[in-house]
Amino acid sequence: LIMTFLQVIIIILFIYCNYIWMSDIIKSKNLYLETNDRRTIHMGMTMTQKILAAHAGLPAVEAGQLIEADLDLVLGNDVTTPVAIHEMEKFNKKEVFDKKKIALVMDHFTPNKDIKSAEHCKCVRQFSAANEIENYFDVGAMGIEHALLPEKGLIVAGETCIGADSHTCTYGALGAFSTGVGSTDMAAGMVTGKAWFKVPSAIKFNIVGEKAKWISGKDVILHIIGMIGVDGALYKSMEFVGEGIKNLTMDDRFTIANMAIEAGAKNGIFPVDELTEEYMKEHSTKSYTKYEADEDAVYDAEYTIDLSQLKPTVAFPHLPENTKTIDEVGDIKIDQVVIGSCTNGRISDMRIAADIIKGRKVADGVRVIVIPGTQDIYLQCIEEGLMTIFVKAGAVVSTPTCGPCLGGHMGVMAAGERAVSTTNRNFVGRMGHVDSEVYLASPAVAAASAITGKISSPDELGL
Repeated sequence: LIMTFLQVIIIILFIYCNYIWMSDIIKSKNLYLETNDRRTIHMGMTMTQKILAAHAGLPAVEAGQLIEADLDLVLGNDVTTPVAIHEMEKFNKKEVFDKKKIALVMDHFTPNKDIKSAEHCKCVRQFSAANEIENYFDVGAMGIEHALLPEKGLIVAGETCIGADSHTCTYGALGAFSTGVGSTDMAAGMVTGKAWFKVPSAIKFNIVGEKAKWISGKDVILHIIGMIGVDGALYKSMEFVGEGIKNLTMDDRFTIANMAIEAGAKNGIFPVDELTEEYMKEHSTKSYTKYEADEDAVYDAEYTIDLSQLKPTVAFPHLPENTKTIDEVGDIKIDQVVIGSCTNGRISDMRIAADIIKGRKVADGVRVIVIPGTQDIYLQCIEEGLMTIFVKAGAVVSTPTCGPCLGGHMGVMAAGERAVSTTNRNFVGRMGHVDSEVYLASPAVAAASAITGKISSPDELGL
């Protein structure tokens, strides 16, 4: 009897456990079906989420979801590509997935500043030749990568791009999803043509109003970073919308998207309008796809930026969030001015600087370095007489290079020196000695400062 009783108890427990187990399976299945039905029927998506869904082959995606997406472009430079090449060797891969969809740009330490940088470029040069990479850019044909790729029409709206450089987010100005990755991810992307992403949530920036004189995209993004902080958009998509966008030039938009990473963002992105389409038709023969956010797209936060209320803005050492408007700056003497970089080395930046500098002389004790973003921009500066203006004023002009932006060459600073720079970062030691200081500003403020010898607005020159 005791054995029979125990057997009955065991059978009852077995049936109960199976019931619980099957209930959990059914609940999980229903949750899975409910989630997928919701995605299939409709979930409001941002611009970024729509691009990622399309490239993942999914009807919809949502923030936090892990996906594998096809890549339209993989980018590397002379600093990051050698690492990616060596990573490919580790998993016994030598060939790229598509020789037309790789772009390798020698721009950071070029023309080579030392033996090590020469060896890096040699490594990439040989790899490019072996793989017949079509978009390889070396000395004489190069430019600063994030100025060069849009100019060459290699990236257009609706595409995906990863680059082993944090400022790859620049191409969001064209309505593309582009983001920086590490060299290992670059290696995997070059081999497979795919990348894993966690779908980012988003912050909406509603742009309204018209810019005042001397206000540029640099002032817009410095204002935003000063407002939300360097981690204010951490792993989020910064999505710029609003009627005021029509008052931003393409160069303004490139600058704003370029510095999205300085707020911690995964990417920055603009909707495609007539100006965007004109730019792409001028520079590219590729077809493109326009994506607009759904009306019920979900955002973590929303901000309104009134362009008419902005003042020239400067980021003080040692973070881009440490901003002050020009009327709050005070009397800060400088030793160097850098006008260029992937942030502000485009032709409009050169023209603005030249208009302010024309007929004037660089202040005593100030070194001014002008760096056009690409060879075409360099040539355009020559044809428009801008180079003559810079040289007559006492500035020097460099071939396109990242150079001083990351303390590489062509403008490294000594201890105690200060620079006003149109670059994107002002971390400790960013442009040389750890005791030097970098103040980030627009080309207009940088040019005016070059003339006065202190951080200044063009208004101080009566302009």
